[in-house]
Amino acid sequence: MASSLKISSGYLGAANALHGKKAKQRIVAYVESYDDVLFWRTVLNDYEDDTRYFEVMLPTRDTLSKGKKKAIMSMLVEGGGKNMIACVDADYDYLLQGITESSRAVIDCPYVFHTYVYAIENYQCYAKGLHNVCVMATLNDHAIFDFVGFLTRYSEIIFPLFVWNVLLYRRHQYHDFTMTDMNVVIEIGRFPLNNPQEPLEKLERKVGTRIAEVRKMHQGLRKEYEALVAELATLGVTPQNTYLYVQGHHLFDNVVAPIVGRVCERLRMERENEIRQKACHVTQRQNELAAYQHSQNDSSQMMKKSTGYFRSTQFRKLQADIEDFLENHTSPPTYQ
Repeated sequence: MASSLKISSGYLGAANALHGKKAKQRIVAYVESYDDVLFWRTVLNDYEDDTRYFEVMLPTRDTLSKGKKKAIMSMLVEGGGKNMIACVDADYDYLLQGITESSRAVIDCPYVFHTYVYAIENYQCYAKGLHNVCVMATLNDHAIFDFVGFLTRYSEIIFPLFVWNVLLYRRHQYHDFTMTDMNVVIEIGRFPLNNPQEPLEKLERKVGTRIAEVRKMHQGLRKEYEALVAELATLGVTPQNTYLYVQGHHLFDNVVAPIVGRVCERLRMERENEIRQKACHVTQRQNELAAYQHSQNDSSQMMKKSTGYFRSTQFRKLQADIEDFLENHTSPPTYQ
């Protein structure tokens, strides 16, 4: 019974052809996990019209298997093509540029779409969208923190260490300096909102110490390092946007979400103090505070729902890939 539920691209093509000239073409999009469904649904919304629609789902209907490899392999095994695609996080596969089998699948297959940034969480941390996240969470439009400036400086500090990490992964020497090792170095830790320079200065010291250690271990790689810096620039990675290419879960959980949370706490306090000061009597104050508190939202959840990344260069690359696929690799169902 379970096997009868398996979807194939050929089956979808035949099914699409059975529903008459007014039917829409169904394109299945396999994703990695539950968290990816909303992101890719949001991405694909704009490409639905009177001729086609997408169904975003986990790799198979008959098991609970998830993950990037499963999404890609399920799509390929089941005849990926004009009726079936895989939508995944880029991870390091984009930056490895075909060095591994997984990287080749991500960057070469026209039916595999990737984020260009490390993961969807990096988009959720997109600096230019974070003020709007705070407004969504607190209903207070007072810009009290420079997210763009902070994450730009954060990126500039970690960039040299990030390049070393990518270089060692490319050389299959990642055990010398793993992504986990790097995450330990680049996390922010305690964050005083009134003095954001303090954690950046501490971060700069930590990064400098680790860079010296890695350079000492790999003294003969200077030219490769410099060449990689130049190549990464052609892929869109700069010292100013490095935060988009580090491990997304770590960035979200240990760097950006805590900062956004602190900013939102301050904005809520500011708004509540304003209500207390302007209320004419106790009842009005209580009613206004209750109404305001009821209207607030969790800042982490608002980050996950934000679409500020639509303005990013990386997202526009993703859109261009989808548009190319729809123009050159799909066609309306054929009818007898």
